[in-house]
Amino acid sequence: MAVDDDPRIREVLEILFKMEGIDVTVASGGEEALEILEREGDDIDLLILDIMMPRMDGWDVVRALRDRGWTNRLLITMLTAKGDPGDKAIGLDEYVFDYITKPFDPEELVNRVKDFLEIVDAAK
Repeated sequence: MAVDDDPRIREVLEILFKMEGIDVTVASGGEEALEILEREGDDIDLLILDIMMPRMDGWDVVRALRDRGWTNRLLITMLTAKGDPGDKAIGLDEYVFDYITKPFDPEELVNRVKDFLEIVDAAK
């Protein structure tokens, strides 16, 4: 699942992943992401999550996932414009598997997602 409040980013991510044969669900914010995870959570292995979103930011989503006990079954990757090393360090301490800054290299992102999905498949 890719979560970003910017419709252009969501569209790019959806196109990128679908071109590579990767099933993707998109959400426009944290609240929508949690609703989708409630319904389809067993089918979602990786969450690509923006930090800076209105109403419920990425860290709020991570905390909600942790409180529900879902952080142990989801790989969480932050995809954000917040590139400060301190933000990255905090992110990697907060149940986050990876931290990618915008602007991102589409090929690198797809390759990382493929690697992450291999990790998930190996763990199943």
